Amino acid sequence: MRNYFKECAILAIMPRPAQPLLSPTSIVDAALAIIDAEGLEAFSLKRLARDMNVQAPSLYYHFPDKASILEAVARAIVLETPRPRRRDPERWIEYFVTQSLNFRRTILRHANAAPVLLQFMPREVFGPVYEVGAAFLAEVGVPEHLQVLVLDGLDRFTLGAALTEAMKRPASRREIFPHLDPAEDPSLTRAVEANRFEPEELWAESIRTFLRGVADTRIAPVAPARDSARPLTPSHLPS
Repeated sequence: MRNYFKECAILAIMPRPAQPLLSPTSIVDAALAIIDAEGLEAFSLKRLARDMNVQAPSLYYHFPDKASILEAVARAIVLETPRPRRRDPERWIEYFVTQSLNFRRTILRHANAAPVLLQFMPREVFGPVYEVGAAFLAEVGVPEHLQVLVLDGLDRFTLGAALTEAMKRPASRREIFPHLDPAEDPSLTRAVEANRFEPEELWAESIRTFLRGVADTRIAPVAPARDSARPLTPSHLPS
């Protein structure tokens, strides 16, 4: 009994850790570290618990399952992307180029996590980004009916191209078309030889070209056809 009270007294005076051993943030950081270093196939709850020096059931206090951890990993990657702070109307195209390049760099920095982003892309994180983007486009004079074209186009281009590159990145501008056969593809070979852009430069210029096209376009809003809502009658049917 004396030993029991002695142990209780020792525990009472022992300093408590400054923070819990486990937290959602520490779990996500550890999971991403495993994926970054060894790939998604190396990640498991058992491996994560071992790396964190805890028992696997301890993880369930913060996350219900493996999928929820991976979803949080995807969210952390997206939130890691810096957003351009300066919005200069005279250089609005470069604002969106920078935003796209920043996200591309974040994805490539976590290239092994590309499958996680494909499966668990947290669309809700982009809501504030879209709102800021729409307001800025309106400020620089891009018509409202073209703003979704810009925002959705940038989203699709960046995600699609960056995730594809993350899963199989070309080493240089000459490896953008790695299976090029000069004998079978002479025109494409000449085009590749004439290209002076490295992959990131090529991506940035692609975004600029897209945005310049939007800036120069004179597309009018598409009005619904007059008869589009009318039901077909025998007079409308082909004879």
